[in-house]
Amino acid sequence: MDPTRLGVGVIGAGRVGPMMAQALAGAGHSLVGISRPSDGDFDRVSSVVPGVTFLDVPELVERSELVIIAVPDDQLVELVAGLTQAGAWQPGHIVAHTSLAHGVEVLSGAAKAGAIPITMHPLMEFTGTSIDLVRMKEAWCIVGAPAIATPIAQALCVEMGMEPIVVAGENREAVASAVSIATSFSASTIREAADRLRTAGIENPGQVLATLVRSSVENALRQVAGNIREGGNG
Repeated sequence: MDPTRLGVGVIGAGRVGPMMAQALAGAGHSLVGISRPSDGDFDRVSSVVPGVTFLDVPELVERSELVIIAVPDDQLVELVAGLTQAGAWQPGHIVAHTSLAHGVEVLSGAAKAGAIPITMHPLMEFTGTSIDLVRMKEAWCIVGAPAIATPIAQALCVEMGMEPIVVAGENREAVASAVSIATSFSASTIREAADRLRTAGIENPGQVLATLVRSSVENALRQVAGNIREGGNG
């Protein structure tokens, strides 16, 4: 199977799904469509993926070769189970989900039907705007798949502009924990600092903190990289 020319269907019209759809379309894939947005905001999705076709999930799956499931973690298991019970999966389907909390085992029903299960989780926070397409070209992507399908998952990540990192199933929880710490800590810390500046009479705390926060994060990352190099040389 040539992973560079696939009919792509995306389940999930939030912030992540449309961006991945547009990135794959830009890499030469044929976009079959996206599921209807739960909030009813079709214009939002169309602004990211111009001319996109909105389809019901069963039809979307039936017409696609690559199905990307970009739904919240707490919806993934039930969605996959429902599609499995409905006999939606076909031999040769590539089925990918974007959840870091779940591995390929959540797609076991699809695999039993002959589909190829993979996971692709971009290590970035999505805004749902075109800036995400730029950031994806600087991001890493956590990949999980059976050994035979790992090259397919890696190729898809590269086509979207991301650098793939293969993570074994037993290590996903540790990676998810690290990501949660990094994102929640930074967000809560910045909010608290902004609130204190606002209390001090500064009306634009976000702008005031921007350079400080970016430089602090960059310095911390350089220190981490330096420590890794020193450890390797030891």
